[in-house]
Amino acid sequence: MFNTHNKGSDSLEESRTEDAVYASEVLPKESPGALALSVGRAKQLISLYTMVQNPNMSCLGMSDLVVLPPLWVRCDGSDPQHICWIGAEPLKAGNKVTGLNIYTVSCDGPTADKTRFANLEELKMEHKIRHHSSVVTTKGFAQYELIAAAAIEDTIAESGSNICVDITWNGVEKILETPPLISAATLNIALESGDPRSPVFQLYRELQFLLALAEGLRTGVTEWPELSESESALKLVQEFLTDLKKKLDGDYIFGNKNETETNTFFQKVKCDTDAVDSCIKSMFGERGDLDFTEQLWCKMKSVSSYQELIDCFTLVIKSLEHGSSSFLSQLIQQSYHGKMEDVSLSDITPIQMLLEIGLEKMKKDYVSFFIGQELATVTYLDYFISTSVDLQEQVQRVQKLHHMLEIMVSCTGLLQFRHENLFPLTQICMKYYKENPLNEKHVFQLPITPALVKKFYQNDNPEVWKVEISSGHGQKEVKTTWQVSTNAPVEHGTANNSGLFSDSTVNGSSEERLYFITMTQCSQIMSIEKAQIEVTTAGLKM
Repeated sequence: MFNTHNKGSDSLEESRTEDAVYASEVLPKESPGALALSVGRAKQLISLYTMVQNPNMSCLGMSDLVVLPPLWVRCDGSDPQHICWIGAEPLKAGNKVTGLNIYTVSCDGPTADKTRFANLEELKMEHKIRHHSSVVTTKGFAQYELIAAAAIEDTIAESGSNICVDITWNGVEKILETPPLISAATLNIALESGDPRSPVFQLYRELQFLLALAEGLRTGVTEWPELSESESALKLVQEFLTDLKKKLDGDYIFGNKNETETNTFFQKVKCDTDAVDSCIKSMFGERGDLDFTEQLWCKMKSVSSYQELIDCFTLVIKSLEHGSSSFLSQLIQQSYHGKMEDVSLSDITPIQMLLEIGLEKMKKDYVSFFIGQELATVTYLDYFISTSVDLQEQVQRVQKLHHMLEIMVSCTGLLQFRHENLFPLTQICMKYYKENPLNEKHVFQLPITPALVKKFYQNDNPEVWKVEISSGHGQKEVKTTWQVSTNAPVEHGTANNSGLFSDSTVNGSSEERLYFITMTQCSQIMSIEKAQIEVTTAGLKM
């Protein structure tokens, strides 16, 4: 838009301003979604839609009938049935319209009053009468939250993490029945890294420092972490080098204390049983094979400034020039499997050096876990630890490894998964991350048996419970769906969701839960070419 001005334009600008104010007051505000209409207006639109699809409507002057896409009209729910959607979808045989399915979706609630819930036998009978069916089939669906965003001090943590199970089965016998063990089940896992209670939280903190170094290398600005250790990184490096010299001189036994301090990346997990606790410890135990540079990283990961980083590396280089230089040189050469060259500690070089050291150390941490637990082979892990890509890409792939590790930790510690469950989940995660960027909001899905997680949901209320009643086959199949859910199925409904959790808990409970009740009904109109369609009486008589 050009900003021009002259003497004769003042009155014109004032007029435009007045018009703009009037328009803002009269015209409807922009909405991110479709506007909700009254049910009466929605039925009129559906009627027009069905007439256009009817080849017998010659008065429309249409020589060639075009099959339109489905039409769904959002309703305001102000009618007694609280209808929130009305839809029409054409039935086709090739390019020919053979009929229409017309749907109504109503929503009420939230409520904890189960007397407002439907009776399954009544739903089946109503479906039979509506569709002139003698036989109906039922299919159930239930979703249970196994591990929701945890409640901390009676508040809901702002987290995108959630583990839930979807269960489907045939032959529903009553409303809100618990799914039988012969059902089909899918575990849905969406997990955000960084939970302070995670057994690998310390490793997560290491990763965050690694990311800060990578960002500093990319942008030239490094966000140094606050000093969290009781001793500075410089002092830790000095003590480390002194201990190495004493070991060389035979005055000090380089033993458990240093190794324990160096290798402690996994915290203990509180488990309900000793067996699970033992399993966690064995899976996420300490790695005791750190080489010189890896141990150096463990001391320098707490550096709090660029100057301290330079001072630490200066100490190491000086140690190569005096006293135990031959021993240290050998250690470093063994670490890099090559010959050490002179390095200038200026500009971004120290940051890149520390990043490379930390990157290699953390790669070995993750590889040690996945191979040690027989969840992957070196060949399968090659994509994630490859050095053939630049440092920034290597860091992103290490992030993927950590996210997968967090998922395995959660499923082991919280769901008590064993190898036979972790192995296929690992393959699913690795396949996804070989083809996609890091996405901690992605939902990983693992087919399981309900028996595997039944103890976590058998005494809980479902987040979603649904029964689908159907009859007919092929294009003549029609369905009636009745559902309860803790979350509103539509955003534009008139239902009041305030206090939704006032008498319920985050992860199921013995208390009554508040549910939204949703009903979807279908009316089918076949043989459009043979008869005029009376939508208001045949299609929307619900």
